Amino acid sequence: MSDVRHVLVLPDRDAAEEAAEALGGRFGVDEEPRLVRDALAGEDDAEDAQWLLLLRDEAARLDPAELDAFAAEWEGWREEP
Repeated sequence: MSDVRHVLVLPDRDAAEEAAEALGGRFGVDEEPRLVRDALAGEDDAEDAQWLLLLRDEAARLDPAELDAFAAEWEGWREEP
């Protein structure tokens, strides 16, 4: 198995939590994605942070284009590896 991961970048915690909940139904993801706060160095304000959803996809079955469209529903995007 490979160590394929996808990173969805979302604008705020609410969007990230909603997207995380929707992933299972939309893509059949069994494992809950990891939610990570990502702030630029020196930024303490939560409004300046982005939220990341980290998805393991060892079987490489998730379509990157579909993940891009999914993240866009919350004004986010998928990071290219």
